[in-house]
Amino acid sequence: MSDVAAIEQFVKKYKQLKTEVAKVIIGQDLVIDQILISIFSGGHSLLIGVPGLAKTLMINTIAQALGLDFKRIQFTPDLMPSDILGSEILDESRAFKFVKGPIFANIILADEINRTPPKTQSALLEAMQERAVTVAGHHYELSLPYFVLATQNPIEQEGTYPLPEAQLDRFMFAIYLQYPSFKEEVQVVKTTTSDDQVKINIIFSGQEIIDFQHLIRRIPVADNVIEYAVSMVAKTRPDSDTASEMIKNYIDWGAGPRASQNLILSAKTHAAINGKFSPDIEDVQAVANSILRHRIIKNYKAEAEGISEEQIIKSLF
Repeated sequence: MSDVAAIEQFVKKYKQLKTEVAKVIIGQDLVIDQILISIFSGGHSLLIGVPGLAKTLMINTIAQALGLDFKRIQFTPDLMPSDILGSEILDESRAFKFVKGPIFANIILADEINRTPPKTQSALLEAMQERAVTVAGHHYELSLPYFVLATQNPIEQEGTYPLPEAQLDRFMFAIYLQYPSFKEEVQVVKTTTSDDQVKINIIFSGQEIIDFQHLIRRIPVADNVIEYAVSMVAKTRPDSDTASEMIKNYIDWGAGPRASQNLILSAKTHAAINGKFSPDIEDVQAVANSILRHRIIKNYKAEAEGISEEQIIKSLF
């Protein structure tokens, strides 16, 4: 099958996937698109939203429609690395046997990742980067495709361990979940307070997801689009010659090269889901907020004046 035909098939199956997810999740269309773009780009996502916005249900539904194994890990202050990676135990024959932890699944929901100490956060982040874990000196490969979707509660910050910037950079997207509209919330209440059972059909297989990930990487990108993405990221750095007064006034640190890579990769996926065979500048702009918002560090002046990351990123356009 040619790449053009493969993209056309991808668009068709992607629409079917969105239809299946919509059976359970009301609204949140942009959020679902961003999660799926992250998955088909081979990246991980950080979901930030208040409790009760169906983050777990959303990820579980997507995992079902993708035909992937799903595990949810509730992060707590007393969670140890062995609780998520697994550990070696003595079996009946007095030999050591490795018992796999919940990290051995295709989609991991790391719920409230900022509630656990850095030691346990780091264990998860090794799996994210290497798609493998090391336990007691033994190396274990994780099953592909492999995605980590972590959540953070933006309200309760007492007793939390915020992710360091270097670890935040491992996430392709930082996705903010908003409250549903009035009509959407009415529909949510109607569907969740009835006894109706919804069946989710499997649209993709694990191998198809891997094949489409390779297809996304083969999509050509014009030099001017790459240069636009790189220049946008460069403009977020206060010491850059191209930085605006707004950046110099309100930003302490800008985004690194991984932001440029993720901008292009996710722009390719954004183009593909919309039936385009190559991304343009509009595709880069469409994903820029979620790629950059957790990679720029505002200063105290920006906080004091209520300047948001979105305002700063919009100024880059």
